[in-house]
Amino acid sequence: MTQEKTLNPSEKFFLAAWQAAVGSSNILKKLTASGHLPSELWQMPDDALSGILQEKPEHLARALAIRYGKPELPEILAEECQRLKIRLCAFSDEEYPPMLREIYDPPQVLYYRGKLFGGSHRLAIVGSRRVTPYGRAAAEAIAADLSKAGFCIVSGGAAGTDTFSHKGALKNGITEAVLGCGADVVYPAANARLFDEIAEKGAVISEYPPGTKPERFHFPARNRIISGMSQGTLVIEAAKKSGSLITAEQAISCGRDVFAVPGSIFSQNSIGTNILIQQGAKLVMSADDVLAEYPEVPAAGNAAAPGVIGPELTEDEKRILDVLYIDEPSSIDIIIYKLNGTNTANVAFQLLQMELKGLICRDDNQGYTRRPL
Repeated sequence: MTQEKTLNPSEKFFLAAWQAAVGSSNILKKLTASGHLPSELWQMPDDALSGILQEKPEHLARALAIRYGKPELPEILAEECQRLKIRLCAFSDEEYPPMLREIYDPPQVLYYRGKLFGGSHRLAIVGSRRVTPYGRAAAEAIAADLSKAGFCIVSGGAAGTDTFSHKGALKNGITEAVLGCGADVVYPAANARLFDEIAEKGAVISEYPPGTKPERFHFPARNRIISGMSQGTLVIEAAKKSGSLITAEQAISCGRDVFAVPGSIFSQNSIGTNILIQQGAKLVMSADDVLAEYPEVPAAGNAAAPGVIGPELTEDEKRILDVLYIDEPSSIDIIIYKLNGTNTANVAFQLLQMELKGLICRDDNQGYTRRPL
């Protein structure tokens, strides 16, 4: 078998079983380059496999442990994927993300729910899980405009920046979430509905078999896929030591573009992004700063700028939006004070209606911020 030869569905599950068994892209590359089908390798005697792999005895034993422990693993994977409506994409398949093929250790098999993006332009957006209102607004607005321009937005499905990047992209286009667990495992649990929405328009992706729980060591590996399948990586809010910076480093190692949204010099959440800019990442203040690097992609269009009031807003809603900020929460008392006695009796009701419309956000401290419109 070679990486250029398309596998039939049955062989893909044998390849998936090998990926689960060896846990090493280097070992798996030797297997796929051997000229044998994955099913033939699965039945091959140890001495023949040893000659192909040329691994140390302890490494070979570890690689074969799952094959001995679960000889029926290919069938198990096939049944689980069918039950959970999870699809398999092998390295040799046409729909395999083309840029992911170019990295040092691409997964030979991807599990996914939904449909993989068929276009040529993917852009990763990553950042802090402890996102601020500023980071949330930036992630949603930039992702929305980039998806409108034709990019598929790739992120990790995590809380914070990832979540709002996916939500922004879904407003105008397609997004893909790459998980550090099985494609059927919802982590974080609060994103169950979001993952379903992503799978309806794009894909929820993993290199791990169904049922795989999130483990700490899965996420750096997950990050290489996020950056590897994307033309560039945009970082929005990152501490000095964070997974987002690892993703940026992996993008750099693959020769991909790195972008960063600047932040306050007093914010711990922005130290990482500001350092990236110092080191040469392109400073991004809007989607247009990203699109300028890719002239083959259509312009972002006439997306509404933050603060533009649509015709569907009532006069009361317009007045409330005028006193709210995107990056600084205001309490209801502050809002009433800023309104200066104008129709303040129903402010709480108006805020609730505006929140339901998606015009504003409320944080855990009951502070309100305006969403980019």
